[in-house]
Amino acid sequence: MSHQHPPAIFLADALGLDVLNSVATPIDTPIDWLSDGDGLLSWLEQAGLVPAPSLAAVRDMAMPGELDSVAAQARGLREWFRGFVEDRKGRPLAADALHDLQPLNRMLERDEGFAQLVARDGEGLELRSLRRWRSPDSLLLPIAEAMARLVCEEDFTQVKACEGPACTLMFVDHTRGHARRWCSMAICGNRAKQAAHRHRLKQRSGGQGS
Repeated sequence: MSHQHPPAIFLADALGLDVLNSVATPIDTPIDWLSDGDGLLSWLEQAGLVPAPSLAAVRDMAMPGELDSVAAQARGLREWFRGFVEDRKGRPLAADALHDLQPLNRMLERDEGFAQLVARDGEGLELRSLRRWRSPDSLLLPIAEAMARLVCEEDFTQVKACEGPACTLMFVDHTRGHARRWCSMAICGNRAKQAAHRHRLKQRSGGQGS
């Protein structure tokens, strides 16, 4: 499944935050990977949240414009959750957060999940959680589940925003000393190193000229 955008960004170490990072400015121009129905399907496939055959089936069942409408709902869900995360990142998540997460619970209760015995890669069997994709808006459910897992499984004191001046990406700091500052050393970390190097050169040249 192809889309006009470059590959999506997955560097948050938590899919719930990767959802927030589905709109970003990797170089100069802002990119929203959920800008339309095709973009939503492509992002879900890249994220591994929906199997490709299921995405194809949902595409076939969708009415004209329906997937674009679901993508708009996904963007709305993303920006609502961004507000929640930005308000509470950097400190422990208390039980009173449940009140603010009711929109997420209302979406999760629409799920038609079930368990199935399947053959495990190699030998034996495993119990796998599956989902019925009865309508295009069911594509919102794995996004909501990724958000819920972030809330329940991650330490919100280690949810951080990249320190890059123009960067909007977020991540969970799983490093041993919790010293991660950048979305990626290859992107913002490298830019910061180059900026510091230029600053040192400027200081030296200024000192020599005085």
